[in-house]
Amino acid sequence: MSNVLVIGETDGSEIKNISQQVAAVAAGMGEVTGLVMGSGISEAGMKLSVGKIIMADDTSLENYDPVKYTSIASNIVKEHNIETILLGATSMGKDLGPRLAAELNCGYLGDCLEAGSEGFVRPNFAGKVLAKSNPTGTIVATIRNNAYPAGEAWSGSVENYSGEMAESTLNTTDIENVGSGTVELTEAAIVVSGGRGLENAENYDSMIRPLAESMGAAAGASRAIVDAGWVPHSHQVGQTGKTVAPELYLAIGISGAIQHLGGMSGSKCIAAINKDPDAPIFKVADYGIVGDLFEILPILKSKF
Repeated sequence: MSNVLVIGETDGSEIKNISQQVAAVAAGMGEVTGLVMGSGISEAGMKLSVGKIIMADDTSLENYDPVKYTSIASNIVKEHNIETILLGATSMGKDLGPRLAAELNCGYLGDCLEAGSEGFVRPNFAGKVLAKSNPTGTIVATIRNNAYPAGEAWSGSVENYSGEMAESTLNTTDIENVGSGTVELTEAAIVVSGGRGLENAENYDSMIRPLAESMGAAAGASRAIVDAGWVPHSHQVGQTGKTVAPELYLAIGISGAIQHLGGMSGSKCIAAINKDPDAPIFKVADYGIVGDLFEILPILKSKF
């Protein structure tokens, strides 16, 4: 059993669900310490489901600063003899993880589907191959969202970080909300994605967004319609977009190119609507409807 560090992320007064999932993964791997960084995070930080929590609460940490966050995390790793560092495969996690691994001069495994004392499993070649790694020494790993259930309620000790923090010349001048719908795309339990079969941007806005909102889902998109300028890149699901693993992935008018499948094939249930019975998406779909989406979507929308 090793010493494990879980780096949690906050969302207002709550800990992000992905961080609770990572905490559940860590529970079976050794002695777990949690780290939460930010400003005014006391209420949220105490909710991380680990036995010991270190909170780095400082006004200079209000916005994610890779230099300061890496400095704090590396100091804690060295001080507590941490061997395994886990965090969610979020936008922050995908940036902080490699930086931390470089700072610690150790290995990095990204977007893992499985993690435990026996090793890690992550997808390669757009999900066609699952690679198992059993690293020795210190390792930093990010865990894909919805790969595990969230951890149980926390009960343990809390301490404030009092160590050094590197100086940073980075400044956040503006924050832009580029969310993909009513729910953050990578954290959604349901994702409704649209593709070129919608024919134009107006149909995406009038059909996909309302359906996603009525289902409490996030709105996603294929690369084809992102490249066409119908929706921002923040909506894109795929190898060059975001990787999602929701309970339900609804693919509407999406053919299912390998680039797209690489970002959503880990979904628990995949349902597809496409007029082409030979569309590749049907090879991975659990449920498929061959038909005109313009006739099917109004019926589907009426059920919510």
